[in-house]
Amino acid sequence: MDNSFLINNTKVISAGQQSITAVLFSAGRIVALGDKATAAAKSIETVNIIDGSGCTLIPGLIDAHCHISFDRPKSNDELFFHRRPGLASIIASVNAQKVLRSGVTSFFDADCIFDVGVDLRDAMEAGVVQGPRMATGGNVLITSVGGTAGRLLPDSGKLGYAVIVQTADEIVREIRSQVKGGCDWIKVHVSGLPVRKTPKHGDGEIQAWTLDELRLVCDTAHALGIPVVGHCRNASSTRDAALAGFDMILHASYMDEEALEAVIDKAVPLVPTFTFLANLIEHGDKIGSNPALQKIFRNEISQSAAMIRRAYDAGVPLMCGSESGFSVTPYGEWHYREMGLFVEHLGLTPLEAIACATEAGASIFGLQKELGRIEENYIADLVLVEGDLEKDISLMGHKKNIKAVFKAGKLVNTDQPLPSDWSIPGWQVGQYSNDLLTFELAQNK
Repeated sequence: MDNSFLINNTKVISAGQQSITAVLFSAGRIVALGDKATAAAKSIETVNIIDGSGCTLIPGLIDAHCHISFDRPKSNDELFFHRRPGLASIIASVNAQKVLRSGVTSFFDADCIFDVGVDLRDAMEAGVVQGPRMATGGNVLITSVGGTAGRLLPDSGKLGYAVIVQTADEIVREIRSQVKGGCDWIKVHVSGLPVRKTPKHGDGEIQAWTLDELRLVCDTAHALGIPVVGHCRNASSTRDAALAGFDMILHASYMDEEALEAVIDKAVPLVPTFTFLANLIEHGDKIGSNPALQKIFRNEISQSAAMIRRAYDAGVPLMCGSESGFSVTPYGEWHYREMGLFVEHLGLTPLEAIACATEAGASIFGLQKELGRIEENYIADLVLVEGDLEKDISLMGHKKNIKAVFKAGKLVNTDQPLPSDWSIPGWQVGQYSNDLLTFELAQNK
C-alpha cells in the first residue's frame, strides 16, 4: 500500500492544535494539517483517504512504564524461576504486537529479564518483528535489601530482572557492561520492600541506596551519555533520586515537602503508574488477588496524588505508564487507563491527560521535537479512535473502537489474529491472581 494518507473529517487532539479536521502524512512524517492537508493531497499521485467522521485522531500513545519481557506473571516466583531466555524473547515479540495494536506506538521497557529488551528492540527496529518504538533498560540495579521480592533476591549475582550490586566497583562495572550491551537507560530500584518492616520505615517502601551511591550511578551513566531512571516508592528515595540527578522517576509515592522541592528544583519527569494499583483495587476480587493489597494500594494513591499534582502545577512533566506485563495488567489491555486516572485522582483535564500520554514521553527517546504531537514534520505516529476521547477516554479500552494505528506513517496490519493465551509446561504458576485481568473481564459485574 502507498505510504501517503489523508485522514479527514475527524477531531484532532494534540498540543497546540485547535479545530483541525484533516491530517496528511507521507514517508513517515506529517506533511500538512487542516485545509492545507486537503489541498496538498490533491498534488500527490496516490493517496489513501480515510474518512474519520465520528472519530478522534491523537498521537500514538507512549507508555512510559512497561515490562515487555515478563509475560504476565502471577507471582515473583513465576517471574524469577520459570522463565527461559529464548522463549521469553519469542513470547515478547508477540506481546509487543498486542501493545502496538492497542494504540501504543512507543514504550519504555524499564527493565528486563535476561537481555530480552535489547534483543527485542533491535529486532523491531530491523523490521524482523512488528512492534512499537522501544527504549529499554537492562537488569535493574538493586542492593540485596531492595526490590519487591524479599528473600527471593540473592545477595549477589543476577536473578529475574535484577542484578545485585553492593560496592562502588560493582555499580560502575555493571553500568558499563549494560551500556556496552546496548541499553538505552540504566534503572535503579532506589526503594524496596524488606521482609520485616518497622514503624521507623514510614509509609511505602524503604530506601535501599545512599545518596552518594545514587550520585555514583548518575555520574557513571551520564559520562557515557545514558540517562537514569529510578523506582521510588517512598519520600526519601524520590528526594535523593532527584538530588542525585536521575532523569526520570517511576511512582514517586508518598512524597513529602523535601521530596517535592527536590523534584521541582530538578524538574525530574514523574511516571506515577497508578494503573496497576487501580486495577487491583477495583478488580482484584475478580482474579483472586490478595485482598490486603487493595487497602495498601488504595492508600498509596490517596496519599500520593496531591503532591504529584503540585509537582505538575510547578512544571514537572508527568508521563503515563501502565506497568503492563503482569496478570493484573496484561499487554494490550490497559495502556490507555492512566489518562483516566490522571483525570480522576490528579484533577487534570482530558486534554492535559492525553498530552501526558503522548508528547510528554517523547523525551524518553530524545525526540522532543519530533514525536508525540500532530504537527508538520513530526513523526506520523497516530491512532484513530471511534468517538470523542475528550468526553470519554475509556473509549480506547474497547478494541473495536481502535479504527487505525499508524507507526511512522505505516498502517499497522491488525487482520492477522494474535494468540490470546498459551499453556507452556512450567511457564505459568503463582499467585498474584488466578486469572488475567482483561478489559472485558473488568466490565463484567
